[in-house]
Amino acid sequence: VDKILNVFCQHGASTSILVDAHPHIGTDKLPRVIENMRNTIIQCGGEVHFETRMDALLIEKDEIKGIETNTGKTFLGPVILATGHSARDVYRWLAANNVEIEAKGIAVGVRLEHPATLIDQIQYHNRNGRGKYLPAAEYSFVNQVDGRGVYSFCMCPGGFVVPAASGPEQIVVNGMSPSNRGSRWSNSGMVVELRPEDLEQFTIDNLQFTIAMQHDSAANCQLSTANSPLSMMHFQEYLEYLCWQQGNMKQTAPAQRIVDFTKKKLSYDLPETSYAPGLVSSPLHFWMPSFIAERLSKGFQLFGKYSRGLLTNEATMIGVETRTSAPVRITRDKETLQHVRIKGLFPCGEGAGYAGGIVSAGIDGERCAEAAKAFLG
Repeated sequence: VDKILNVFCQHGASTSILVDAHPHIGTDKLPRVIENMRNTIIQCGGEVHFETRMDALLIEKDEIKGIETNTGKTFLGPVILATGHSARDVYRWLAANNVEIEAKGIAVGVRLEHPATLIDQIQYHNRNGRGKYLPAAEYSFVNQVDGRGVYSFCMCPGGFVVPAASGPEQIVVNGMSPSNRGSRWSNSGMVVELRPEDLEQFTIDNLQFTIAMQHDSAANCQLSTANSPLSMMHFQEYLEYLCWQQGNMKQTAPAQRIVDFTKKKLSYDLPETSYAPGLVSSPLHFWMPSFIAERLSKGFQLFGKYSRGLLTNEATMIGVETRTSAPVRITRDKETLQHVRIKGLFPCGEGAGYAGGIVSAGIDGERCAEAAKAFLG
């Protein structure tokens, strides 16, 4: 962990991340840090190819030979496959070409947004909030509800709720905080643990309809079964498409006041929000799958008992948060980190199902680089 944090500092992140209990670079500063990392790679002899998409892996006799790209150019050699968790075109290619992957548990839910002053008052137990010198307050909640975890995720004090869709006909929300954490709002993902077997109780016809609407292909629908390796990804797509419909088929996000949600009431109006495209009042308790909505509702009521004031109609639930982690795991050997069958293919990081954030993905990236070096001799 210290190694990864030092690499960030060497490329422009504040050295405070080396000592803070909850290190935070700041979404406003991160792009320059990444640019500096890219320049270091280039200075060390690496290459970066913009507007270049991997379209296919080149595999011969269970060994990777390289990749084909949309530019027509082919790159040869072993491959570290580190796509990030939203590269659904890659997951579809792997499934269609019999490269072993498996469905992985994820967590789905909403972004919960409060006024930052309210969270400060609750967490600092002071009606005046944080005062002049204290930082914007954070919180962390977790509980078991009906056999599944319900918890806060990626808490952003003094931050913003932002659109994060990666394709058409989707609404996905996420959170970000600038380095000064100075906005008037604080938000967090509030999500429910979901396992592949949970989809057995869900109507697969709903998934098939949604995938057909999105991709206009019956072939994709055939993969939408509860025991398919892409079942969790298709469920993500289902929720995001449903959310897009509820948001008037644009990026205005469906939302509901939290107390109204627990009481199964439509919100007459909505509080002011940091979500720039805007909100539309929607009965999330009605259209979200019951095994998610009911657990969220019970979780909110429990969290409200732990933290007086958290359960208030000043708080807004914004749908949907679905990209907490990869919906698949690309299976690999524990020792060599190569794919279980294909030599020279190193599934890596969050997109391969082996990390859950910036630092853990960085650690896995270093491990895969070392494994590729050993493979090359």
